[in-house]
Amino acid sequence: MAEMRLNKIIADAGITSRRGADELIADGRVTVDGRPIRELGAKIDPDNHEVAVDGETIKRSLTKSYLVLHKPKGVLSTMYDPEGRPSLADFIDLRKERLFHVGRLDKDSEGLILLTNDGDLTFRATHPSFGLEKTYIIEFEGRLETGVDKVLLKGVELEDGMGRVLSFKQLSANWIEVKIHEGRYHIIRRLMEAVGVEVLRLIRTNFGPISLGDTPEGRWRDLNEQELLNIQKALDLKK
Repeated sequence: MAEMRLNKIIADAGITSRRGADELIADGRVTVDGRPIRELGAKIDPDNHEVAVDGETIKRSLTKSYLVLHKPKGVLSTMYDPEGRPSLADFIDLRKERLFHVGRLDKDSEGLILLTNDGDLTFRATHPSFGLEKTYIIEFEGRLETGVDKVLLKGVELEDGMGRVLSFKQLSANWIEVKIHEGRYHIIRRLMEAVGVEVLRLIRTNFGPISLGDTPEGRWRDLNEQELLNIQKALDLKK
């Protein structure tokens, strides 16, 4: 095979985007045949050299995969847990390709997790500048106080800055739906706590234009062609 740029080889493995790969290279976290490479723009023949990131050998994924997984409560948003706790990999063990999760849900939250080996899509989908909307439904305890929606829409001062929801809808006596584009740690739970809403369940139903739909809990499905086109369009990615 002809030589390829090292950052493309890393992106083709699904680890990160080409820009993210350049950062890995600059930080000295990439080796070729055991030798650290820091030269941006370096080219190698991937068939005749071993590339590793943080000491782990990578393998290019020539075919891209895009999955929606319905994460159950109690499962970690990681592909491996050294303590043996339930992780995302437990639900896709029949897939042969190496997949990565796009963003996270906390251990006690449920719903849509996107899995892929497309590094460029992963990078853009988790980058704040693209601001993908995420939709959540929340089951809460007790009665919703008057004006909570207006406070959350205006914004709440948290320990790490202002946070707010993009939309707020009460679905029933004990369920609400909110949309948000932030990805800060436990952002929705912290917003709800700030306005006195006790969360019982938190379920992500949409990630940008991708919907969980009727995907059963603990099961996954491939994105259909239209869904893939929609998220590529939302992220300004060429097919």
